[in-house]
Amino acid sequence: MPNPRDQLIDNLNQQLDQFFGAGKQVQHVEPGVTGERELTFGTAHGRKLRAERDKLAPALKSLAENGATLYQAATEVGIDHKRAKLIARENDFTYADS
Repeated sequence: MPNPRDQLIDNLNQQLDQFFGAGKQVQHVEPGVTGERELTFGTAHGRKLRAERDKLAPALKSLAENGATLYQAATEVGIDHKRAKLIARENDFTYADS
């Protein structure tokens, strides 16, 4: 009786040969493009915190676009500067001092 592991490996090698033999190429997908996150468990508490940060994001983005620094924007909105920095990173905007 053949080894099941060897059968799987042979099958995968055949599929690779067919894929590359047809002229196809490997595509590199940047992290975050798929929307999947590594090493996160998606707890209800985490989703709640993210929803709260999403509510603050438009105000912080507006302040950042008007030239506010990280600390000025955080003070204006009434949150800690670390949280303001996290919100900026999650929503792809930067402050004047960055």
